[in-house]
Amino acid sequence: MIKYIDKLIKKLKASEKGQGMVEYALIIAFVAGIAIVALNNGLGGAIKNAFGGAASMVSSASNVATNNSAAGY
Repeated sequence: MIKYIDKLIKKLKASEKGQGMVEYALIIAFVAGIAIVALNNGLGGAIKNAFGGAASMVSSASNVATNNSAAGY
């Protein structure tokens, strides 16, 4: 019985089937954690302001184009 348990323990130690999956899961968790911290520390607001500024510029350009076409340019 002891020999069987020793053999089983050696087999489990040698098995690396799930190792790659665990490493990928840890990397994904690490990247997600960094993203959450970055978005909560002001990066989210900066991105929101950048897109808001871009939307404002597009709206302004659209208004200028509309006024120019109405004026016959």
